[in-house]
Amino acid sequence: MRSYQPVNFSEVEITGAFWRERLDCILTQTIPSQFRMLGQHGILNSLKLPRPVPPLTIPENRHGFSTQIFWDSDIGKWIEAASYALSFRRDAETEARIEAITDDLEAAQDADGYLNCWYLGREPENRWTNLRDNHELYCAGHMLEGAVAYFHATGRDRLLRIMERYVAHIATVFGPGEGQRRGYPGHQEIEIALIRLYHARGGTEHLDLARYFIDERGRQPHYFDAEARARGEAPSDFWAGTYEYNQSHLPVRDQTKVVGHAVRAMYMYAAMADLAAEDGDAALLSACETLWEDITTKRMYVTGGFGPSASNEGFTTDFDLPNDTAYAETCASVAMVFWAARMLNIDLDGRYGDILEQALFNNVLAGLSLDGERYFYDNKLESDGSHERWEWHPCPCCTMNVSRLLASIGGYVFSTGDRELAVHLYGGTRANVTLGGVPVGVDEVSGYPFDGAVRITISPETPVDFTLYLRVPGWAKGAALRINGVSVPLEVEKGYARLGRTWIAGDVVELTLPMHPERVYADPRVRQALGRVALRRGPVVYCIEDHDHDVSVAQMRLPRDADLQTEPHDALVPGMTAITAEAAVSRPPHSGMPLYSVEPPVTTPALMTAIPYYLWANRGPNRMSVWIRE
Repeated sequence: MRSYQPVNFSEVEITGAFWRERLDCILTQTIPSQFRMLGQHGILNSLKLPRPVPPLTIPENRHGFSTQIFWDSDIGKWIEAASYALSFRRDAETEARIEAITDDLEAAQDADGYLNCWYLGREPENRWTNLRDNHELYCAGHMLEGAVAYFHATGRDRLLRIMERYVAHIATVFGPGEGQRRGYPGHQEIEIALIRLYHARGGTEHLDLARYFIDERGRQPHYFDAEARARGEAPSDFWAGTYEYNQSHLPVRDQTKVVGHAVRAMYMYAAMADLAAEDGDAALLSACETLWEDITTKRMYVTGGFGPSASNEGFTTDFDLPNDTAYAETCASVAMVFWAARMLNIDLDGRYGDILEQALFNNVLAGLSLDGERYFYDNKLESDGSHERWEWHPCPCCTMNVSRLLASIGGYVFSTGDRELAVHLYGGTRANVTLGGVPVGVDEVSGYPFDGAVRITISPETPVDFTLYLRVPGWAKGAALRINGVSVPLEVEKGYARLGRTWIAGDVVELTLPMHPERVYADPRVRQALGRVALRRGPVVYCIEDHDHDVSVAQMRLPRDADLQTEPHDALVPGMTAITAEAAVSRPPHSGMPLYSVEPPVTTPALMTAIPYYLWANRGPNRMSVWIRE
């Protein structure tokens, strides 16, 4: 079923200033600081299985659960992020640190291949007894993804061989065979990792195990019920109250609503898309398409954030998208990028690329500060100034998740098919691919996302016939195309311009994507955005901060007839564009106005300056709003 294969991140060179700055920052600031924090908080030391067992660093919550139980996953994600950065630029110190972690994991691994440091160190007798809550398979998945990434980046496979032993052990424990457990992860993730292992090493057993975990999920009798009874617990006492929380309330092909914990959902949907592609499974793809329609038309923030509720870190009801209490976890948008990319490579449909881009340039990028060492876990769309970035978190999942995505951004740019090359993202990249048996160089140059002038040079070793697909984003009104300086009609099908011809060395394609500032309105059923407007330019959603104004942004409104202008604003990022407009400010009619009065506020003009949402709170906490009163 899969028509296109993404070009591996390690084979794509990042040349554009925008992404090179982020990659440089991740390699020189983020990766080292994360390693330092992993050490300071005892996470690295947990791999050594210290004796005597130290007291908990992170106390148990009201459910009797400590986030310390999934520390292995944080290390796995750090290895993955560091490996992607290594593919961009090798660094001996980072490689030495990964090798030292590998030493610890090798020493910790049980004789039968089992490798979870919480259970090996603290309660070996209880392993595999609480898949619903305790993240064993989730941790295995992230460790496995880290091992695969390190193998691709360096060619070293010692860590991967350790994880392959663990996967082999897992395959003996879980499955439909006699004496096996019919379980599956409470927190989905390993399914993605197993499919990545399959692509890296072959072995249909890895694909079979991923397929089992997806197919078994939600079947009756429910595994989590039986597991709870075996622990002496009543299934009805499940703290989340419903198996919608972990998307095991129904078999996956029967699910039509996006519910529960947002990150778990997105990871599962990404794995479903992977399996649909591998197996040609039309029912699984149909479920993905149904769920995609539900989330993108009823349950998504304008910033590409997902999940409004902190109580379940996930979804509530249709069109419930509060601004000042938005959860919109960074991890959820990262996982949406994973899912969108997989859907895009099944069916070259620009609607998937548009959502991928929306999540990436807004909610995802907001998760990492400009200095590369501070983070957002939840991403509000309105702040009274109390929301600020943090250096670490008791559940530091988002720290490594955002860095592993951004460091692997090269893997989301190009895909190849049978004599086909698709370009999904712009921003300055270079790669070498093989089309029709001919090596072809492709060099994309642009100032994206702040400049929509895209120039692509095609350099095959010998003339070759193939079709070039260029994504034309849905926001790009009036896009234009030239080949070798000659204007050609721009015909867009499902969000892509299709250019089929015999290409020769030096052919140049120029795609112009006009970037005009524009107003964006929400469906009127999103009550929290009613009477308000958001601003967007290109793929970037904007916000207003107190830092740029002498009045509170809460008092500002943007009249519908106000002219939107753009101007350079290099205070935060070189090349950044701000949106400006003549706005209005509501003020008390006089200094002695009581809290409530029969006198209406007075309105005075003021210049409004909006900056990209992903950059907010980089100048310290302050009031911010994405949705502006009209």
